[in-house]
Amino acid sequence: MTGPRTETLTLPPRVSRRDVLQAGALGLGAASLLPTSAIAAPQVATRRKSVIFVFLTGGISQQDSFDMKPAAPVDVRGEFQPVSTRTPGLQICEHLPLLAQRTDKYAILRTLATGSNGHELACHMMLTGRLDLPPAFNTNDAPSPNEWPSIPSLVTYATRGRNNLPPAVVLPQPSINEIGRFRPGQYAGRLGPRWEAWHVDIAAKCPLGNGACPDCFRFDGSPFQHGSPTIFDTPHLKLPNGGNGRLSERLSLLAGIENQREHMQRVARVEQHAKFREQAVSVLADPTTKEAFDVENADPKLVERYGKNKFGLSCLMAFRLSQAGVNYVQVNLGKNSSWDTHYGNFANLKNNLLPPMDRAVSALMDDLFESGLSEETLLIVGGEFGRTPKINKDAGRDHWDPVNSVLFAGAGVPGGKVIGKTDALAAYPLSGRQTTENFAATIFDTLGIPSSTSWTDLDGRPHQIYHAQPLEGLL
Repeated sequence: MTGPRTETLTLPPRVSRRDVLQAGALGLGAASLLPTSAIAAPQVATRRKSVIFVFLTGGISQQDSFDMKPAAPVDVRGEFQPVSTRTPGLQICEHLPLLAQRTDKYAILRTLATGSNGHELACHMMLTGRLDLPPAFNTNDAPSPNEWPSIPSLVTYATRGRNNLPPAVVLPQPSINEIGRFRPGQYAGRLGPRWEAWHVDIAAKCPLGNGACPDCFRFDGSPFQHGSPTIFDTPHLKLPNGGNGRLSERLSLLAGIENQREHMQRVARVEQHAKFREQAVSVLADPTTKEAFDVENADPKLVERYGKNKFGLSCLMAFRLSQAGVNYVQVNLGKNSSWDTHYGNFANLKNNLLPPMDRAVSALMDDLFESGLSEETLLIVGGEFGRTPKINKDAGRDHWDPVNSVLFAGAGVPGGKVIGKTDALAAYPLSGRQTTENFAATIFDTLGIPSSTSWTDLDGRPHQIYHAQPLEGLL
C-alpha cells in the first residue's frame, strides 16, 4: 500500500500515519504497529466461510443494469433495452449478456439504501457498514482515526487468517477521487492500525485510472492513454535468482522490513513483527499465494475469459486469494469513481464499463461454482449508491441513495431470486428496504462472527460489530 499522505494523526503515542502506511507499503497491513494491550482481544469467528465483495466505485445505475423500467417515461428509462435471462420473468440490461445467462446463480437485491447522496459519506456508510458517523468525522481528512473501522478491518479483528495469510485483503488500489483524496471508510479508523487489513496497492500507476485499465476513458469521450506498459506492478512478489534456497537474501519485500527493524521495534512488539514477516514469507514462497498475485502471467485462455484488464485480472486475483484461504477479499472495480456517470451515462456504460464488468464477474462466478468454492463463498457485487431516475442534461445520471441494486451469489443464496421491489421509476422502495447495516451484518454472519462481538476504540470505548440483522429474504 502506498501512503496517501504523511501528516501525523491523533493515534496512540508515537504511532503516526507514516508508521501505519510504511508498514502497509510493504504489503503487510499495519497490525504489527500497536502493542496487544492497546486493544481488547477479539471474539474470534469459528465458521470457515468466505466473502468476495466487488465494489463498483462511484455507484452503478440501477435503471441501466439490474432494475430496468422499460415502461417509464423516456427521460427515465433511457437508451438501453431489457433482455430476458435464464430465469423466467427476470430481465436485466442488454449489455450484460453473460450475467443474463447466469441468473440461476445469483440473487438481486433492488432496495439497498445507503443514507447519503455524497460519495464520501456513502462510501463511509457502505464500507464500514454503519449509518451513523463518529465524533470529529471529516470528509476532507481521510484516512483518519476519526472514521469507523472498515469491514475488512473488522474482519481482520474478528476472524483468524488461514494458511498463514491475512484474514482480509483489499485490491488492486484504494478508492481515490479525481483530486487525489481518499474516500473515507477504507481503513481501520477508530479500531486502530493494529487491525488494518492488507491493502494490496498493485495497480499500475495510471494518472487517470478510470475504468478497466488499460482501456481507460474520460467521461466526455476525449482520448486518454493508459499511463503504464502493464496493468499491475508486481516486481516485489518475484523471488530472486536462486529461488527458495535464497529466500533470506535480497527479497525486496522482506528487505524493506529488515531495514525498518529498529523503527518497527519502537512501535511494536518483536513477536508482532515476526508474525507479519512470516506472512510476507508465505506470500513470496508459497506457490499458491504467489500465483494469486501473478495474474498477468496466467494462462492466456484464463486471462481471456476474465478480460486482460484491471477489472478482469482483479477478479481473477480475488478468486485465487479466496481459494488460497483469505476470508474476505474486496475488489475495487475502478479507482477514480469509475461508475460515477454524471456525464455520458449510456455511452460510458455501453462502451467502457458494463462489458468488462460483465465478463469479469461472470468468469469469477463460473470459477467459484465449478470449483465448489461457491458452497462456502459469498460473492457480492455493488456500489455505494444508485443513480437518479431522471436523466440530466449531459445524458448522465446523478447520485441517488434511496435504492441501489446489489448482486449476491454462493454460500446458500438461491439463484434467480429478486429481493425488494422499487416503484415505477426505480426511485424508491415499495417493499424490502435494507440498509448498509444489514449489508455488513450479512457479511459478518457469513464469516461466522458472533452477533455479540464487540470491539474497543482508541479511547477505550466499546462498540458492537453488528448494527442490524442480516439481509432479510436473502437465504
